[in-house]
Amino acid sequence: MIGRLSGQLMAKQPPWIMIDVHGVGYELETSMNTLVALPAVGENVTLVTHLTIRDDAHLLYGFGREHERALFRALIKVNGVGPKLALAILSGMDEDAFMRCVRDDDSKALTTLPGVGKKTAERLIIEMRDRFPDWKDKWEDGSDALLPLEAGNGRAASRDNLADAESALVSLGYKPTEATKMLADIDPNQSTEALIKAALTQRMSG
Repeated sequence: MIGRLSGQLMAKQPPWIMIDVHGVGYELETSMNTLVALPAVGENVTLVTHLTIRDDAHLLYGFGREHERALFRALIKVNGVGPKLALAILSGMDEDAFMRCVRDDDSKALTTLPGVGKKTAERLIIEMRDRFPDWKDKWEDGSDALLPLEAGNGRAASRDNLADAESALVSLGYKPTEATKMLADIDPNQSTEALIKAALTQRMSG
């Protein structure tokens, strides 16, 4: 089981990244919240991971915080929630925001996430409340950060950044027309990661 990786960040192609660990390149899929916290390509990074083994593939997921991985593992145990939907949930809101939705029975906020309908939202609230009854005491002390947040990697923005951001949103479950609309009113002169984060933040607040 691969539980943690430390190495050089070789590539970022949302939602995928590659980390070189002593000459071996590991491909991982990450949430957008983890992606925007990553340093620039070429710098060192540490992520906790979860490995899923299927008949046709071994899939590795990376997380910037232990709490994010813990919530991912809990989410994929819920009936009807697989890794793709779990990553979409963790991309649309961080783990504390998700657990506040659970605490407040805010199924409406959860249904703004791609792939989460009313019944799934209600199921998530019930099951997550039982799995994490003491989340507030353990998760809000600020001690879980593995990665420093940064504004971007300094690359000049371009049409490619918008295209990459749109592709990443579609990979999370948004329809192409939705992804285009989410990015329409956002300043395009930003990195791909910043565009994605802005689109998801706007979606949740709108």
